[in-house]
Formats: sequence, structure tokens, C-alpha cells
Amino acid sequence: MSKNYAMKAEKRDRAGKGVARSLRRAGRSPAVIYGDNKEPVKISLSENEINVEYNKGRMFTSLCELEIEGKQNLVLARDVQLHPVTDVVEHVDFLRVTKKTKIAVDVPVQFINEDKCPSIDGKGTLNVTRYTIELLCSATNIPDHIEVSVEGKVHGDAVKISDANMPEGASAVITDRDFTIATLIAPKTAEQEDAEAAAAAEAGDGIVSDEDAAAEEAPTEE
Repeated sequence: MSKNYAMKAEKRDRAGKGVARSLRRAGRSPAVIYGDNKEPVKISLSENEINVEYNKGRMFTSLCELEIEGKQNLVLARDVQLHPVTDVVEHVDFLRVTKKTKIAVDVPVQFINEDKCPSIDGKGTLNVTRYTIELLCSATNIPDHIEVSVEGKVHGDAVKISDANMPEGASAVITDRDFTIATLIAPKTAEQEDAEAAAAAEAGDGIVSDEDAAAEEAPTEE
């Protein structure tokens, strides 16, 4: 599970664009806590601290121990709104979590046993189609990554969710098929490379540059 992080928040009574602008001028970012069958709570956070945590790239898979008026709240960021130009965090939605909370979360894929993969050993290419897998897991036990084995795979084989070492207590959100995560592609033969080079050269012969076109159109002096 990813390491937790801690922050302090302050309650706010009002909402709206004017209030949000006022908070941002004061170096605060508006946020809200919801879930666990309780009333939503409007809060504000240090703009600097929340941006530091967001830029670490783990907010959606790491629990936050959020202190509000001396009380600890265990929450998980579920949505972050960014400024369209500066990418500064403008608002965060936090979900209250307990040991009973189940959530769907995107978890990074980590490929293993590449040294036992005949395709890679034969200079094949691992073509990744899914860099993350959406897992259903406990909110208090979110895995850092999911390991997927490529052991025994040869050129042309597909790496599927059934090749994954599923973390304890977690399951893939997609359950109706054994979906593909990556494929093993054979290296190109010399004949294929020559054919591609010839095709590229042939296509290039038909291209007229702007300078050549201008030269053809320019009137000649008599």
C-alpha cells in the first residue's frame, strides 16, 4: 500500500466563486469531504502543501490523514480540479474512508520475469496497451502496483489480466473477459526493414518542397 500523508485543513462556511477567489488570494485551496453517510464538510487547505502532494503523483492511491479542528479524518482524494493554464490545484474532492470502504482505483502495472520471456530474449518488443489497471479494493489497502508476468511468452503472444499477480483483497473491475494488457511483437526482418525503407523513399519522391514549387512557378528572365 502507498504511504499515507498528513495535512491540516480549516472549515469554511461558505461556497461559491467569490469565496474560492478570496481563499486563493490568501494562499488557500478550497476542498470538500463527503461519503460514509455523513454530511459533506467544506474545508480549505494550504495551496502550497496540496500542490506538493498532487505533484508527487500519488494522491489518488494514498490515504490522507486530514486534521480538522484537532480531529483526524481518513480520506482519499477522488477528484482534483486544476487551473487550465498554470495546473495549480483549484479544488479537491475527498472521500471519507474506513476499513469497510471499497473503491475502484487505477493501479500502475509492473511487468516481471522479463528475463524468462523468450520473445524479449529474442529481441522482441513488449507493446503495452494498458499502463494501469482499474482494481476494486479496500480503500485502506490500495496496492502500489500490480505485477504482471511475461514468463514463457513468445512472439505474437498476448499478456492478459490472467497473467497478473492479483494483490490480496483486490480484483479487476472488468470481469467479463480476460482482457489484454500488452502484446509481444517479433523484431522486424531485414526484408521488412528494406521494404519499409523503399516505400518511404518512394513516397518521398512524390513530395515537392515549397522551395521547388516556388522555383517552378517563378517567371524566367528573357
